Amino acid sequence: MAEIDDPRLDGLPLAALFELLRIPSVSADPARAADVRAAATWVRDFIVESGGEAEVVETAGAPLVVGELRASSAPEEAPDVLCYGHFDVQPPEPLDEWESHPFEPEVRDGLLYARGVADDKAQLWMQLVGASTLAAEGRLPVNVRFLCDGEEEIGGTSASEHIAADTRGAKACVVFDGGMLAPGVPVFNLGLRGFCYFHVTVRTGERDLHSGLYGGAVLNALHALVRALDGVIPVDGELPEPLRRGVLEPSAAELADWRSLPAGAEVIGEQGAVPADAAAAADFYLRTWASPSLDVNGIEGGSPHLLKTVTPVVAHANLSIRLVPGQEPDEIREAVESLLRIAAPAGATVEVDLLASTPPVLFAHDSPAVQLAAGAFERVVGRRPLFVRSGGSLPFAAALAGRGIPFIGTGFDLPDGNVHSPNERLRVDYLPLGVAASREVLLALRALE
Repeated sequence: MAEIDDPRLDGLPLAALFELLRIPSVSADPARAADVRAAATWVRDFIVESGGEAEVVETAGAPLVVGELRASSAPEEAPDVLCYGHFDVQPPEPLDEWESHPFEPEVRDGLLYARGVADDKAQLWMQLVGASTLAAEGRLPVNVRFLCDGEEEIGGTSASEHIAADTRGAKACVVFDGGMLAPGVPVFNLGLRGFCYFHVTVRTGERDLHSGLYGGAVLNALHALVRALDGVIPVDGELPEPLRRGVLEPSAAELADWRSLPAGAEVIGEQGAVPADAAAAADFYLRTWASPSLDVNGIEGGSPHLLKTVTPVVAHANLSIRLVPGQEPDEIREAVESLLRIAAPAGATVEVDLLASTPPVLFAHDSPAVQLAAGAFERVVGRRPLFVRSGGSLPFAAALAGRGIPFIGTGFDLPDGNVHSPNERLRVDYLPLGVAASREVLLALRALE
């Protein structure tokens, strides 16, 4: 493994971060449940060893870690600030595309590589270290309430349920689980898309049949699945009208800000991707921030690898639709199911299971908490954050909106950070920068009443 000249990096405990990154806490894999719990224990112990209180809370799904570092003086009078992060990670596959082991952190050319380093373990670590170092100095001005999630990557609801049931509340919630627009260009994500995630099963008979004897005369489940999916897939970037119901168009001010951002063609090209259609690059921000989108995330059926001449009778697909402010998950769920069944050929049975969902949210940019945090970022990073939306989803954000808790969603990933992909990475010099920003935000939020 490549070494860092100063293994503490400006005095920060990198060895502790490496311990967390080595835990394969893949929440989507039931075989890794013990590893998810080990990561929860690591987070709990860090808070306790920093002088706080914390516990691993059992839920119907993966565990939460709930903890607190109280203000250094007059905690009864200090504002409460919630800090959220997640310690579960995406599956690392395909493993053969990694240049180093996904759960053995390695530094190469100023970048730290590991699964979960950007999403979200190192960013959670930034917040933990920011609060703990202020506490150690006797300068922590707010009560920092930690809510750390073990099922964010699978759309879990435990964090949302905790927020909804919590009677104490908070003056603001700070989340480091995002990225910069470009090096040195921070953003605050004030809008998040919601989502509905479906598993679709199509059946067309009792058993697979010989394609030579029956092909062309019997209904093929994979063909039926493709036709069903055609009922919801966008055409030239436009979803069927039922899937666009309720969309709130962005304001003129938002659109003006977005026009100053890097061109969509540049953003797509940097990811090595191809535009979906002729207008996709020009409409990049509209499509990823302010419009619903649907993606087929996986298809399975028949024999995709072995030479096996059959007409399959069962086919499966996972698909997800991202929702924007103004849309209701239940209404869109019904529309997706209806469109799939209408498009499927006669004789095919279509089963649609909703696996997870969360509503979209939009937070005010002019709240005192957001403005104080923006000033803090400007002092540390040297540039005031741009107020944008995120194409992604954060399941518990809707619970925050429901409680009236301002949301400060930001982070230090970069567009080339490969989150959810092989060779996930984060700039090493952003580790101390993130800690400094976390500290400055907490110092600024003491002004909240």
